[in-house]
Amino acid sequence: MNLRIFLILYTLLSFTSPIFASPASDAAFSQFKTEGASNFSAEHGKLLWSDEVINKDGEKRSCTTCHGPDPRKSGMHATTKKVIEPMAVSANAERLTDLKKMDKWFKRNCDWAWGRECTAQEKGDILKFLTGSN
Repeated sequence: MNLRIFLILYTLLSFTSPIFASPASDAAFSQFKTEGASNFSAEHGKLLWSDEVINKDGEKRSCTTCHGPDPRKSGMHATTKKVIEPMAVSANAERLTDLKKMDKWFKRNCDWAWGRECTAQEKGDILKFLTGSN
């Protein structure tokens, strides 16, 4: 490859957003920051993904209960047994492209798994995990 082309491409890629970011995920990160969150961590998001909590029904649950440990693979709903397509944007380009859907599913799934709403920091960290480091 021509050195000049390489340097141009390198420079352009150095200043771009993560490869799987979308306008919706960018808007979500901005929203979470206005709610007091900052310094989103994919590593912390990965820990949250598998963190088991005893919820309000006395059951041990986590994101992995339905989505599985690897968000790049399909999961299965614990109750209905319906297949859930991969959550990781790297495996499913349709994921995390609609801010309203993200808000809806964070609210529903955090309540189901953890018995409470996720904080803005938790949502941002999980979103960072699902959009970049898997």
